[in-house]
Amino acid sequence: MVTLSGDERLDYLLAENLRIVQSPSVFAFSLDAVLLAKFAWLPIQKGKVLDLCTGNGVIPLLLSSRTKAEITGVEIQERLWDMAKRSVAYNGLEDRIRIIHGDLKEMPDVLGCSKFDVVTCNPPYFPSQTKNIQNENEHFAIARHEIFCTLEDVVKVSSRMLKQGGKAAFVHRPGRLVDLVTLMKKHRLEPKRLRFVYPKAGKEANTILVEGIKDGKPDLKILPPLFVYGQDGEYTEEVKELLYGNKN
Repeated sequence: MVTLSGDERLDYLLAENLRIVQSPSVFAFSLDAVLLAKFAWLPIQKGKVLDLCTGNGVIPLLLSSRTKAEITGVEIQERLWDMAKRSVAYNGLEDRIRIIHGDLKEMPDVLGCSKFDVVTCNPPYFPSQTKNIQNENEHFAIARHEIFCTLEDVVKVSSRMLKQGGKAAFVHRPGRLVDLVTLMKKHRLEPKRLRFVYPKAGKEANTILVEGIKDGKPDLKILPPLFVYGQDGEYTEEVKELLYGNKN
């Protein structure tokens, strides 16, 4: 059982056969989180994985179906941290997933540097603006705008937390691609895989997935494009499998 408050609901992660606590007025995960969780490389049997800006814990939950590694999520908003903790407990994954309430910038001191094999992050996409043009909902504003952390904070901390040769995976907007790659190289994360995500064929990309290796050698691979919707307006087969699993 799980205790829900306010407008919270218990949603399904269908492909993984898990449940997650969500709230339309606080936080509900988007397709970006699913794309990142399926894009990131993971050790299968053992290792340590860190998810920064974990929100309601959706990425750790999704990752848990792909690896037996220890997974740690970090979230600065207490309400989201609490939602994530309850989701982990409801799914009986407390022995494999730990959710920490704290500032990601403090994690090198809290958790120690060079301890993780993989770091993932779905960071705030937009530079912090004046308060009057940010989303009035505080939870949404923090999740979407660089209020408590900048893109450089995310990349720098990711690099510090990774072991030599460890991998960091990010999801972001195409307009920040140059910034992201520049910061990755500055902080010893060599970009190795890049995938563009398009709403549908004929449209501009609206999402990027980037993975880098700490102190890796330059050799960037551009992966095939991912299209979310087909011309019929329905999810493509690839996206259906990501969301709902292989039904064959």
